[in-house]
Amino acid sequence: MPNSFYHFNPKTLSFEKVKVSFKHIFKRLVWVFFSGVAFAVVFVWIAFYTIDSPKVKILERENNELRGEVENLSHRLDILSDVLADIEDRDDNVYRTVFEADPVPASERYPLLLADPRFDSLSRSEAYAELKEANMKADQLVVRLAAQSRSLSELEQIASKKSDMLSSIPAIRPLKNMHTITSGFGRRYHPILKTLRAHTGVDITAPKGTPVYATADGTVSGDNPGSGYGIAVLINHGYSYQTLYAHLSKKAVKPGQKVKRGQLIGYVGSTGMSSGSHLHYEVIKNGTPVNPVYYFNADITPEEYNSILESSKKVNQALS
Repeated sequence: MPNSFYHFNPKTLSFEKVKVSFKHIFKRLVWVFFSGVAFAVVFVWIAFYTIDSPKVKILERENNELRGEVENLSHRLDILSDVLADIEDRDDNVYRTVFEADPVPASERYPLLLADPRFDSLSRSEAYAELKEANMKADQLVVRLAAQSRSLSELEQIASKKSDMLSSIPAIRPLKNMHTITSGFGRRYHPILKTLRAHTGVDITAPKGTPVYATADGTVSGDNPGSGYGIAVLINHGYSYQTLYAHLSKKAVKPGQKVKRGQLIGYVGSTGMSSGSHLHYEVIKNGTPVNPVYYFNADITPEEYNSILESSKKVNQALS
């Protein structure tokens, strides 16, 4: 049944009755419906696929910042690792070679880290994957730095002990400008007994009053080496070394006094069982006298050493 509608006619300035069929109304409703659906689809597509929400924008910005920080951290760790690798190389091939120390085992520097459960709960996203790798690098670096710290501490102790040991080993001549040995180490004729017997040091002729110097760092001993040595100075150097300076005219040190290599300790004389002014010098290792000539190495030229060595080989009469 047709419905009636009124339409305003501007020409006649009056409402006129218009008859509209049901079919016409249905068509208009269908058009309006589909137009609305199409508009809604277009709106949703624009809203979800072309326009980011404020929350999405914030997340993207945070992710970009996180990625940048992780990349920067990873780069810094790579630089630190390169620097540490250089230190490790110098440690193994320079410092430990000089001090004759074994290198740090690779198992200490590059241990297999146990899996950390906190890594398993991280997201699989790219940012968290990079963060996981950076954290593992940091853990490895911490372990390597700890091992290197222990190594350097060990080398410091070795260097300290070795420096002290080297300064405590007899290394210079007890008399300055000494170029020959009057009587050497070994079996020599005793000047008074006139018999061939062991000579436990070397005799060096010099005028009375010639300064005598300590050949290594040590402490002056209070022990009496024997009456036959006359006025004598015995020095304990540690590391199983002692030196003896006998037949002096006068001492310049007292028992218990610490001395340094090259320090004045007395003056040449002819006290005790001596046949002339000279210095009797001994080097004692582990309680046994050894040839002092083999310890002249710090203040001598090859030519001077050869001259002293050749003169010490003569089997002659000792001066004490």
